[in-house]
Amino acid sequence: MSTEWRYVRAFAQQFARCGLHAGESVVLLSETQSRAAVVETARLAAQSSGAAVVEVVMATPASVHPVPIRSTGASQAIAANRSVIAALRAADLVLDCTVEGLLHSPELGEILAGGCRVLMISNEHLDTYDRLPWDDDLPRRVDLAHERLRHARTMHVTSAAGTDLTVQLAGAFTAGSTGLTAGPGSIAHWPGGLVLAFPAAHSVNGTLVLSPGDVNLTFGRYLESTVRLTVADDYVVAIDGDGVDAELTRTYLSAFDADALATSHVGWGMNPAARWDVLTMYDRRELWGTEVRAFAGNFLYSTGANETAGRFTAGHVDLPMRHCTVTLDGTPVVADGRLIADLAGP
Repeated sequence: MSTEWRYVRAFAQQFARCGLHAGESVVLLSETQSRAAVVETARLAAQSSGAAVVEVVMATPASVHPVPIRSTGASQAIAANRSVIAALRAADLVLDCTVEGLLHSPELGEILAGGCRVLMISNEHLDTYDRLPWDDDLPRRVDLAHERLRHARTMHVTSAAGTDLTVQLAGAFTAGSTGLTAGPGSIAHWPGGLVLAFPAAHSVNGTLVLSPGDVNLTFGRYLESTVRLTVADDYVVAIDGDGVDAELTRTYLSAFDADALATSHVGWGMNPAARWDVLTMYDRRELWGTEVRAFAGNFLYSTGANETAGRFTAGHVDLPMRHCTVTLDGTPVVADGRLIADLAGP
């Protein structure tokens, strides 16, 4: 795949929304396994603004795990390289085109402390960025949802399929993904439209019932059979189901340490332009799946690394679920897979 003007234009417009202008310094960070067309499009779009663009390309680390890794939840490409960290800290804007993104990388805090802003560009087919229209009101709605999450004490998730999960939010780290950086020291990912909490330790208990049509994004596939996850004191202690989906989940996660079965983050999608059915139209390597994480009204449960709880592991699965009801202190934000009215937009 190669870039085209329409992709460059979409990237340039998003960079402008993040405040990029002539005279700023930009570091374009990628790795050897980054999607080449995304990197090229980001470079051309940034140059078109009149900014001074420098590219830093890291070698994608070798795999040290017994199973293929599609997602660890955090880029390992920088590998604590002091020269790279210094270059990123000195930039006005970092365009992050690493495969997994810097959001949970161990170097992020030091990088942002230098005053740069970071825009993570998901490792997607370029058609994603051409197809998803920008929604001027999305940042406001995401911020509104995030405020409700940030002030809540308890999240409760239920479904007709049998999901009944309780998340205590005291001590959780929360965030809303608007797709826009918010000045020096900020980070955003694009596409946006997601609200998340990383719960503190000893906060998550209950049952998750994944139904056919729900998604395992680490596998890049829709479930075709029911999978029941029992969560006790943050950890998935049982994975039940008669189909291959349950067996695949059990065997994959068993390749890692115990923290791969712990709760990483929970939240819900906010982007009405994002589509649940998009996986049917692309090969698995063509999508990273941010759109499926962000489609409006999905409940997203993930296992694996959670810095807030002091857990670090390479095992990670993202599980966007449909038809759930999510309440905060008893007040719905998602009802049977649909955002409540003031969060849903026009």
